[in-house]
Amino acid sequence: MCQAERRRFIGRMVVGGFMLTPLAAALSGCKKSDWPEGMEAIKWDRDVCPRCSMVISDKRFAVEIRGGPKDTVIKFDDPGCMVWWIHDKAKDHPWMNDAATRMWVADITSKGKVMTWLDPRKAQFVTRTSPMGYNFGAVAYPEMGSMDFAGMRQHVLAKGK
Repeated sequence: MCQAERRRFIGRMVVGGFMLTPLAAALSGCKKSDWPEGMEAIKWDRDVCPRCSMVISDKRFAVEIRGGPKDTVIKFDDPGCMVWWIHDKAKDHPWMNDAATRMWVADITSKGKVMTWLDPRKAQFVTRTSPMGYNFGAVAYPEMGSMDFAGMRQHVLAKGK
């Protein structure tokens, strides 16, 4: 360890006049991100779903899409809104159906403040009361009565707008 690194290390160990243990000093600079790599943070109760114009507030049903030539980010308050947005905007944004487009949906079984995010194309969907009444929530593993993304999409589109 060079002298400059040693000074920085010792400086991290003293916080507010108190000496931290080396482990506490090492961990004090680390913060686990709540967002997966590439996902833009959702500003709860401020970001608005482009489909229904509701603010995104129920974390259990939030969805985000990111992709295209401009790395566009679109956030939704309900998986059904995402399904309809992709359906309605496919001609304007053909990249949304591209396998390279990144998508995240909240796992409704997430506990605590840190959400678990799933790729909706790989998730399973179960019936739950959702913000816009499409009534699907994502889970990581198949459950009794769950369906894959294609099945959920088919149900949402059959139900109508």
